[in-house]
Amino acid sequence: MKMTVDFEECLKDSPRFRAALEEVEGDVAELELKLDKLVKLCIAMIDTGKAFCVANKQFMNGIRDLAQYSSNDAVVETSLTKFSDSLQEMINFHTILFDQTQRSIKAQLQNFVKEDLRKFKDAKKQFEKVSEEKENALVKNAQVQRNKQHEVEEAANILTATRKCFRHIALDYVLQINVLQSKRRSEILKSMLSFMYAHLAFFHQGYDLFSELGPYMKDLGAQLDRLVVDAAKEKREMEQKHSTIQQKDFSSDDSKLEYNVDAANGIVMEGYLFKRASNAFKTWNRRWFSIQNNQLVYQKKFKDSPTVVVEDLRLCTVKHCEDIERRFCFEVVSPTKSCMLQADSEKLRQAWIKAVQTSIATAYREKGDESEKLDKKSSPSTGSLDSGNESKEKLLKGESALQRVQCIPGNTSCCDCGLADPRWASINLGITLCIECSGIHRSLGVHFSKVRSLTLDTWEPELLKLMCELGNDVINRVYEAKLEKMGVKKPQPGQRQEKEAYIRAKYVERKFVDKHSALVSPSEQDKRSSSKSCEDQRLSHARASIHTPVKSNDSGIQQCSEDGRESLPSTVSANSLYEPEGERQESSVFLDSKHLNPGLQLYRASYEKNLPKMAEALAHSADVNWANSDENQATPLIQAVLGGSLVTCEFLLQNGANVNQRDVQGRGPLHHATVLGHTGQVCLFLKRGANQHATDEEGKDPLSIAVEAANADIVTLLRLARMNEEMRESEGLYGQPGDETYQDIFRDFSQMASNNPEKLNRFQQDSQKF
Repeated sequence: MKMTVDFEECLKDSPRFRAALEEVEGDVAELELKLDKLVKLCIAMIDTGKAFCVANKQFMNGIRDLAQYSSNDAVVETSLTKFSDSLQEMINFHTILFDQTQRSIKAQLQNFVKEDLRKFKDAKKQFEKVSEEKENALVKNAQVQRNKQHEVEEAANILTATRKCFRHIALDYVLQINVLQSKRRSEILKSMLSFMYAHLAFFHQGYDLFSELGPYMKDLGAQLDRLVVDAAKEKREMEQKHSTIQQKDFSSDDSKLEYNVDAANGIVMEGYLFKRASNAFKTWNRRWFSIQNNQLVYQKKFKDSPTVVVEDLRLCTVKHCEDIERRFCFEVVSPTKSCMLQADSEKLRQAWIKAVQTSIATAYREKGDESEKLDKKSSPSTGSLDSGNESKEKLLKGESALQRVQCIPGNTSCCDCGLADPRWASINLGITLCIECSGIHRSLGVHFSKVRSLTLDTWEPELLKLMCELGNDVINRVYEAKLEKMGVKKPQPGQRQEKEAYIRAKYVERKFVDKHSALVSPSEQDKRSSSKSCEDQRLSHARASIHTPVKSNDSGIQQCSEDGRESLPSTVSANSLYEPEGERQESSVFLDSKHLNPGLQLYRASYEKNLPKMAEALAHSADVNWANSDENQATPLIQAVLGGSLVTCEFLLQNGANVNQRDVQGRGPLHHATVLGHTGQVCLFLKRGANQHATDEEGKDPLSIAVEAANADIVTLLRLARMNEEMRESEGLYGQPGDETYQDIFRDFSQMASNNPEKLNRFQQDSQKF
């Protein structure tokens, strides 16, 4: 039976390849036993002349046994059967045959066993040795800690060298297998044909019998010549393919990265991953994972039944994991459990994450008609904040968040299709969505839309107020400004394909945004803001406030005094965004922003706490990190700090603002919030990863500024955050949120800044005593 092993499967080192190797090795071992048996029987026939008839009969039985073994090869089976039947008739004429038997059967097959099968065994030993070395290198590379760089490099180099060696030896082994399988037929048939011709020559008495067998033997001889030619040709082709593949770069498994959602076998992507066990020891095991039939499964051996990790990809999410020591980790989270996985490289991790995300989108597309039934079971989306790592107690959740958000005009129906009672939201856009539209938003990527559940996810107070400030009506006035002019109709519930095209055109391509409303001429762009001098004096006063306590609140800044010194209005508060429109104080610091370029419009609207204008600027492709060269390279996030609104800062951060981008004085948002005594903003920036060790041009970090200003609340927050950071570093808990005490304190400050800002006025009240 001819059995070959595929070179491509060899490169993957997949369970299929291992199963094929196991089958081939068993087959070769059995073939060796059969051939050894046949040779020994032949020798016994020669050495035991007196009992040659018995030995000859046993030999015929051996031929029949080999014929039965070759039942899958019709040529070999038919030939051996015919030969054994003829030889049975000539069992009394074998005396002269022993010499020819010595030269044909014994010599040729024994040489085949000793030479060809020996090469196969040697190649097998090398393959098993390097395979074990590769497994050890993979385990060592996976176990090395990220903070031990020299060990990381050493393990990576060993893994690369071992992989290369493994592939070369594995390819040589597969070549040896295929050559052996190709040659075995010709060797067996060639020796047997020679033996039969010996019968014809030396046993004239059997001429009549062999005259009937002669034509068949001639046909077989011609067929054998073709088999030899074909085998030689096949050998050359395999050697050429072997040489071509050997020239490829196999420094890592990254060269085999690919996934196909339309694969014929239903497997989107497959490969080895390390999986962390859920037991108390948290051990890591290497398993063969695959994405198929909208499920994530794994298996230890090819013959094992796959173990299902995620039964329905629509109910899961995938995210990077940087809070553990092992590298290249990512987590697949479902409503009932989470699975921590580790790839062999960063490219492989990205490929797996993208494959899972693509499969999620495909699952929604294929099962769109059933998606509404999953509303009660769906898990948190990939757009969730990092608050998933913090304590979930005392945060707003469930019907409370749903009721508050749906009180906003337009939020009682889906922003994109109009379906009633939406239970999902896009937190960076500030809109509510039905479950089907939320799935489409999720497929756009978090840089366009971050999706959360209004009933299943936890909501931080500043995020909930952000949702209450915007709403479907506000956003649709921006993103659907030209909808009626273009004659486009919104999709209806249930129209999955129409929804996908509409949502992509609305938020990604922004076809319905009135792009002319934010254009500005070059001359207008060159004009400096009328607030330049006031802004400079305000910043100077803010710098002076480091040494002299000032009167302000957590969200506001002083007004200009009678002696000409200017500062920001103290009447601006963090809650002013939630007062009736007519009661809000209009800022006169900036000019009308209706015809500004998008970046400048976002910059000014951020100070004015005008979230609809900010959303409009972002819809016109404003750079959320745009720096104003006329005002010390200040960013919209810094302006939001100066404006005093916690919610405005949250909106910018949700839309990708860099929390560590600094102005020309070296001050980032955390510096400015500390200078102005905005405790709620300091708490927010620390939660969002602000670098509290950064120093300004005067060499001062936020902690030293807060200490000089004697702001006890901010000093407490900064020192607590620094202590928590040092504790995590000393314990090797990189990227983890910290202990519960740290989380509780920050959660309490967030609650006060959003719901009771007057409680944060202790610093200002104390400063008045001086």
